[in-house]
Amino acid sequence: MGRLSLCSVGGLIVARTPGWFLSRLSNLLVLPGLERNLTTLTEFDHQNYETFFVLASESDPAYAIVKRVAATARTKAHVVIADKAEGCGEKVNNLRFAIEQLPPDFEFLAFADSDGRPGKSWLKKLVAPLADARVGATTTMRWLIPNRSNLATVLLAAWNAPIVTMLSEKGKNFCWGGGMALRREVFDKIGVAEDWKNSVSDDYSMTRALRRANRPIMFLPECLTLSYVETDFAGLLEFTNRQILITRVYAQEMWVFGFATHLLYCLTLLLGVSLTVGDVIATLPSFHHAILTFLPVLLGVIRSSLRVAGVTEVVPAARSQIMGQAWIYILLTIFVPFLYVVNFATSLITRKIKWRSVTYELVSPEHTRIVTN
Repeated sequence: MGRLSLCSVGGLIVARTPGWFLSRLSNLLVLPGLERNLTTLTEFDHQNYETFFVLASESDPAYAIVKRVAATARTKAHVVIADKAEGCGEKVNNLRFAIEQLPPDFEFLAFADSDGRPGKSWLKKLVAPLADARVGATTTMRWLIPNRSNLATVLLAAWNAPIVTMLSEKGKNFCWGGGMALRREVFDKIGVAEDWKNSVSDDYSMTRALRRANRPIMFLPECLTLSYVETDFAGLLEFTNRQILITRVYAQEMWVFGFATHLLYCLTLLLGVSLTVGDVIATLPSFHHAILTFLPVLLGVIRSSLRVAGVTEVVPAARSQIMGQAWIYILLTIFVPFLYVVNFATSLITRKIKWRSVTYELVSPEHTRIVTN
């Protein structure tokens, strides 16, 4: 194995095996336990890797914490200040800048986010499948755990939960920027850095490059990353609207399918409830309408329950915490499609997103305009 590099909060891990970046501290969702999250990136049970924490500037609120973590890291860690982004997203610019600084002997690149808290074997498991040269990249997904019980935070956790089961062992997977890895050779060959020059999405752009080159993306549920979150309603809408708009621009087929299925669910549920209530008021038989209305809801609850059970199997250390909040991932998913419809509708009327105090206009996958900075 060659050297490895890791990227995250403004950070990257590289080793004579893989690599990794760390994106800037987000000011849209409160990021609890940042120092602990960053420290986990320097404590993997993997030999011969280095971590690069990459930030946009020394004025970043996370800078002091990142410097402290890098100074006390058990493995070699670096703090890199990237150039100002022009025509692309700040996170994408940070990652591209850091990779350009890497010596050629780093064989693998692994990426993570500052809001994640992966397990000690995460890096080893994420990189292991890359020993097979046929694998284009490996990826995983986040699982959000609320740090508060306010409605906005629990809705965010429920909103995110179904995304985990969009990925599969043999499905048409997509990369997730908070947990993905690939060979440095593949990264260069398929032109990811070139795609990043005008992109706001690191993971969707990498996905498009891999698909263009017919390189498979392997999903690794055993690398599922926990993320502890807090937010308010403004942060909830900003985050969820941004994710769906980015999907519309970079993965239109997925966006169309998601919009259609969520809209159909919501219309069916509203119509069914209306008919059922109307029958009850008119003292007419309502059982058939009630069954047709709530059967999809019941099936959704069963699927959500199976999802929670599966997640506790791959992250047993958090089983008690997840099961203690299981109602969030099971019951609230009944109502989450309505939030998704709001997100999809918003993505129809605007091409602008706000991300870490910067407003971007997503003209196309190859064209990003910075509106305000």
